[in-house]
Amino acid sequence: MKLHDVDVAVIGAGPAGMAAAIRAREAGAEKVVLMERAEELGGLLHQCVHNGFGLLYFNEDLTGPEYGHRFIEKALDTGVTPLLETMVVRLGEDRQIGAVNTKEGFITFRPKSIVLAMGCRERSRGALNIPGTRPAGVLTAGTAQRYVNVEGFVPGKKVVILGSGDIGMIMARRLTLEGARVEAVVEILPYIGGLIRNEVQCLHDFDIPLFLNHTVTQIHGEERVEAVTVAQVNGNRQPVAGTQRTIACDTLLLSVGLIPENELSIMAGVRLDPVTGGARVDETRQTNIPGVFAGGNVLHVHDLVDNVSWESEMAGESAARFALEGKQKESGKIVVRAGRNIRYVVPQTISGRRDTTLYMRVNEPEETVRIKVGDIMTKGVRAVKPSEMLKIELSAEKLGKLREGTKEITVDCEKRGGK
Repeated sequence: MKLHDVDVAVIGAGPAGMAAAIRAREAGAEKVVLMERAEELGGLLHQCVHNGFGLLYFNEDLTGPEYGHRFIEKALDTGVTPLLETMVVRLGEDRQIGAVNTKEGFITFRPKSIVLAMGCRERSRGALNIPGTRPAGVLTAGTAQRYVNVEGFVPGKKVVILGSGDIGMIMARRLTLEGARVEAVVEILPYIGGLIRNEVQCLHDFDIPLFLNHTVTQIHGEERVEAVTVAQVNGNRQPVAGTQRTIACDTLLLSVGLIPENELSIMAGVRLDPVTGGARVDETRQTNIPGVFAGGNVLHVHDLVDNVSWESEMAGESAARFALEGKQKESGKIVVRAGRNIRYVVPQTISGRRDTTLYMRVNEPEETVRIKVGDIMTKGVRAVKPSEMLKIELSAEKLGKLREGTKEITVDCEKRGGK
């Protein structure tokens, strides 16, 4: 068994892992390893051939592979050590990592600090309990994206998509361009689950039907999907009797949410947030385990890759500082709580002594609102939606106005002019 001492170990080489590793090197960490179970760097960026990446980070409109290529080149140029086809199978509370690959067998790493960047996985049919048979043709939108964009295989000719997540809407457009017919996009909520730009560019521009307040109640077919039954739902998201309709199709794509990949985090004793499914962190993105940091979709699900990169750079810089100094300064002491119409806030704790960016999502769509952080009022927002993450930047000067001895602050989404 081989033992390697390193400064910073980054687990996962998607956009989050690459950004964290690069920034750790730039912040002075000498030995930075980037562990990835796939055969190439970039995570899922290589299968996202659509544009819309880098609009904020690079001020350019890039495709997923183009965005990933820039980070891959920079990672190699800055001296990050990539370990491909390397699967982390063990992560202890002492920050010791056990991994396997085909070249060296079982390897043990003893890093001074760790960045968790494992990303997330798609929610599958098993989590939805959709009644019906188990025929071929039921798959997640991300799997279909890989089939079409990487493998060159179109999974079906007549498609129904359950859920209006971003990948689901993007695949509705992609399959249409490949000659398939998308019969409907079915969403259980009264609003879409992805970005407005994807609703316009992928559904409206291609005349793809969108059924809000609907869900799939039955899958038909033995060997292959033959049809699905779709029904309207009430305010409790229960099917309404008499509203069923059957849509003939040979494929059902599921775009029903993402789940942070936190099995390793749990193994290490990292405390998770029950709402985000990711770790509870302070503003440096440090978890409750000293020297273990997290960033990107393993922390909370993002809608823009640009924010993934920025957040993970913060985690990488903090990990490098911990590796060099052996401790983290000014860890979060003020608990940040979600208030009126706020589903969650990341980070969950802050020190109140440095510039801090809060990421949050709302519970329900609302117009003409203002975000209030404790006694600090931020500028107004025209409209908020659960599908679009809010990003609030607070300077150390603003946070300094918090009352001395403040132990807890609440973030509220208030109607302008009052609650």
